Amino acid sequence: MLQIVFATANKNKITEIQKLIPPTIKVNGLHDINCVEEIPETQPAIEGNASQKAFYIYNNYKVNCFADDTGLEIEALNGRPGVLSARYAGESKNADENMNKILSEMNGITNRKARFKTVISLVLNGKETQFEGIINGTILTEKQGSMGFGYDPIFAPDLNSHSFSQGEGQKLRSFAEMDLSEKNKVSHRALAVNKLVEYLNSIT
Repeated sequence: MLQIVFATANKNKITEIQKLIPPTIKVNGLHDINCVEEIPETQPAIEGNASQKAFYIYNNYKVNCFADDTGLEIEALNGRPGVLSARYAGESKNADENMNKILSEMNGITNRKARFKTVISLVLNGKETQFEGIINGTILTEKQGSMGFGYDPIFAPDLNSHSFSQGEGQKLRSFAEMDLSEKNKVSHRALAVNKLVEYLNSIT
């Protein structure tokens, strides 16, 4: 059985992805390799951060692994916050402060196009493969919903190209107004994970 480390300490994330991964692959978390230090994320792009985290674990713990990084890219803000999404309002990584800063910067701006991008970097036996998931959407003028995390309350995904729609004439729904099963059908992270799973299926 192939064992692979997901570079996260979030047990819920590990449980979720193990359900998607082929049964011939066992997914472990950082706690399984006794990794308690903060993994560096110092690259100028999302792709670089995912790669940096994956290679940090591979090089220091000698295990196959994958890591992900996600960013919100807003067209009117020249792609910000992008790679700085988690700490856009400061090193405290406070979601409400991050959203408030975005809403303030977007005040009065009519172009509210944005996209979420997730990149997963998989390192197997020293060889890296990356997988990308992107969902386009709109930055709302106020927070909507209480589910999800991060920027979910101010991001309404464009669902027209997916299996269900926001509905013509209806109020846009944020990610934070969708239950997890609905969000997982269209989210940037789910799209990237599906590509990772397809690849792992092809090699096992």
